[in-house]
Amino acid sequence: MPCPAPIGIFDSGVGGLSVMQKIRELLPYEDLIYFADSAYCPYGVRPPETVHYRTSALCDFMISQGVKLIVVACNTASSASLNKLRQIYNIPIVGMEPALKPAAKITNNKKVGILATGVTIAGERFHSLIGRYANGIKVVSQPCPGLVELVEEGEVEGKRAEEMLKMYLSSLINENVDTIVLGCTHYPFLRPLIESIVGDQVKVIDTGEAVARRVTQVLMENDLNTPGTIAGSEKFYTTADPGKVYKVIKRLWNREITVKKAPV
Repeated sequence: MPCPAPIGIFDSGVGGLSVMQKIRELLPYEDLIYFADSAYCPYGVRPPETVHYRTSALCDFMISQGVKLIVVACNTASSASLNKLRQIYNIPIVGMEPALKPAAKITNNKKVGILATGVTIAGERFHSLIGRYANGIKVVSQPCPGLVELVEEGEVEGKRAEEMLKMYLSSLINENVDTIVLGCTHYPFLRPLIESIVGDQVKVIDTGEAVARRVTQVLMENDLNTPGTIAGSEKFYTTADPGKVYKVIKRLWNREITVKKAPV
C-alpha cells in the first residue's frame, strides 16, 4: 500500500541539499527530513570507522522519526559505510557514488577528472567503479581539502573559493580532461564557479539527479509512494549550532526554513 511516511536524507553537512533539491523536483508530494551532521563535518578527514559510527547514529535517528527510506547523501559516507548500513538496517538505503559511469560514456578524449574527498578516492567503492567503468579511460583523481568547509560557510563564490578551485582544477586542466565528475555532494554548489574556470569545452557532471531517480524507483518497487496532491514538507536537523546552520541552509535551499538541533 502507498506509504505517507517521510524520506530521510543525511550528509556530513549541508552538501546533501544538492541531492535533496533533485529529490524534491522529482517527488513533490513526499515529506523530507534532512540531517546535517555539521558538528562532525567534514567526514573526509575522519577515519572510516568514525564515519560509520556517525552514519549509524544518523540512521537510528531517521528510523526514530519513522522514515520509510534513507538517502546517504554523502559520497564519503557511502564509500566508508553504505554496505555495512545495509547489513544492519531493514529499510531501503540509497547511497552515492561518483558519476564515473556516465562520464566514461560522454568523454570524447577518454580523459576524466574526479573532484572528491580523500576518503572517497581511497575507498574500495571508488576503485571498484574505476575497474568496472573506466576501461580505456584515464581517470585523474583530485582530492580537495577545504572545499567542503567553504560550502559549509555558505561561501560558494568569491575570491577565496575561486583561488582554491583553480589550485585543484589545475591538475585536471593540465591533463586535458574533457569531463569532470563532482564526487562530493557539496561541490555542485560550486559548479558555476568550476564551469567558469574550466570553460565550455569541459563537461561537468554530478550524481544528484541519478540518485533522485533511484529513490523514485525504490519507492515504486516497494510501493512506498505518498499518494495525494499536497506539496510535501521539509524538516531540517543538525548536530551543530542551528542558528549558524540555518543561515547556510536557507541560502542554499532558497526558502524559509526551521532548523532544530538533535542530540545524535
